[in-house]
Amino acid sequence: MSGVWLPGTALTISLFLFIIFFSKKNINNHEVTLYKWMITSNLIFSLNALVVYLFSQLNGNIFLTGLMQKVHLSLLVIISFLLYLYCLAINQLKETTKKILSFIVLIFIIGLVGCVFILPVDVIIFDGVLDVGGLSYEAAMVGILFDFISILILIVLNLVKDKGNFKKSIPFIVFLVFFIFGFLLRLHFPELITESYIVAFVLLVMYFTMENPDVKMLNQVELAKNQAEKANTAKTDFLSSMSHEIRTPLNAIVGFSNAILEEDTMEAAKEDAKDIILASENLLEIVNGILDISKIEANKMEIINGEYNLKEECETLVKLVKPRIGEKQVELRLSLAPDIPDFLYGDKGKMKEVITNLLTNAVKYTDEGVITFSVNCINKNDESSLVVSVEDTGRGIKPEKIDKLFNKFERLEEDKNTTIEGVGLGLAITKKLVEMLGGRIVVQSVFGSGSKFTFYIKQKIVEKKVKEFEKEEAELLLTNKRVLLVDDNALNIKVAERLFKGYGLIVESCTSGDECLYLLKAGKTYDLIFMDDMMPKLSGTETLHLLQEIPEFDTRVIALTANAIEGMRDKYIKEGFADYLAKPIEKIELERVFRKYLNNEKKSISFAPLPQELYEITDDAIKHINDQ
Repeated sequence: MSGVWLPGTALTISLFLFIIFFSKKNINNHEVTLYKWMITSNLIFSLNALVVYLFSQLNGNIFLTGLMQKVHLSLLVIISFLLYLYCLAINQLKETTKKILSFIVLIFIIGLVGCVFILPVDVIIFDGVLDVGGLSYEAAMVGILFDFISILILIVLNLVKDKGNFKKSIPFIVFLVFFIFGFLLRLHFPELITESYIVAFVLLVMYFTMENPDVKMLNQVELAKNQAEKANTAKTDFLSSMSHEIRTPLNAIVGFSNAILEEDTMEAAKEDAKDIILASENLLEIVNGILDISKIEANKMEIINGEYNLKEECETLVKLVKPRIGEKQVELRLSLAPDIPDFLYGDKGKMKEVITNLLTNAVKYTDEGVITFSVNCINKNDESSLVVSVEDTGRGIKPEKIDKLFNKFERLEEDKNTTIEGVGLGLAITKKLVEMLGGRIVVQSVFGSGSKFTFYIKQKIVEKKVKEFEKEEAELLLTNKRVLLVDDNALNIKVAERLFKGYGLIVESCTSGDECLYLLKAGKTYDLIFMDDMMPKLSGTETLHLLQEIPEFDTRVIALTANAIEGMRDKYIKEGFADYLAKPIEKIELERVFRKYLNNEKKSISFAPLPQELYEITDDAIKHINDQ
């Protein structure tokens, strides 16, 4: 039985390849799926080839050997078809073309496999030789030769279209060479069973030439690991920065608050209170910056256009920023072009935020010298092209660092700027806001000498021939007005009560939605209710919905919440709240609410229309007028 060694070797290779491949986790793509089918089919094919040979030599039953040979031929046709599909998969053809070719060849191969089982087969067993012939064998050879020629064509196309993909063509070149060599060898030495060995060897070569699924998996794992580490590092850096920046103003707030308790004079206490206010504003600025950048990245920042006077707004911003200079020897200059239109149409709030960020940034990094804030424009038709710049004589920026200037949480020369407040969000927000407004921002800097930030933006010009008189606000008359404060935080209630009582209001408070419901159901009446939303058990929104179920309830409820993300106002109004106030409470916004809902302004009376006949002028009436 000298012919047993080739099938035995083929089975050994096939079994080894099968175990190695399936013992590792692989990526599930089309190429890998086809390879799985090939090595599985080849293991069965190699086992069947060895069994057929041993059975024919030991038993010699022609009928059973012929039946097993038909299985052998069918498996060979199927494997050659799978090799064709794999060669098609790695080729640079259109997906639709691949699907059509695969379907046509599949139908053809199914027909041939059927013919292999139906048509007769001739089995030759003689002196250790096992050979096969007949119509069944010829049908199998037709399918194998068809796949052989198709693979040859696809290899040529692949090498012509994608020369860099030669590596994946190697197994098929080996297959074609071995197939021809094995066919010629079988003609001279019929006892050699070469088919299973050729297929096993080709699949072994293919394992090392295909994109190694294990390597790809490792690369993906490594990439995911690196991304996770970067995300974790960014999170750690962010939390570290936030911890430092938030604790700095908090430390001042706590420290000066304790100092007030120990001060001997009212003047000293007032000075401490001023420092507390400055630290609180700094803390609020940090929190607002984080909210702004999150709103921008979530695409929830909205453009709110309206009429505004740019010159007046710039003058106001300079007055607000000057106190930040403190004791530094820095002069803040304002230069406004005379042809700036009196009224523009655009998003005033975002324009102010951009300018404020640039001015405060210049103040932070300028220890002495001059900060020049200038606005120029080019007016054409109904549009004004604004050129706004903030130039300082500060520390400047190194050329290689300018690209990082607008990155989030990026503070340049941080080791040298440890005394500078901020988390590195101001300029990132500024750039995004300028781009939202349809403009662009550029930076010029000389390290050690100063920097200049300039942004260009277009705004509509509003023509007003007659200057409108400013409407004088009516005096707030809130005496004897009753309001209810609903908040689960006792300190928040205390702050709001002190603020509200300054307007002469009668203020009551409760710490839960259930308590609020109890007061209203017990017959208590109020002119206005201020309701926190994030409360345990019953939220403010849930409490409001329950209040609305009370038939006689008609009091307007204002949402008073720290949930200050963009879009919250609309959300609360849709839920049924009359209005919305964000914490910490801004005095201007609070007075707006008071004027709208509580101010004791005299309401105009709607009189019934007079009868039509009173407007008619009769002849007697005219005669009476003439006599006069």
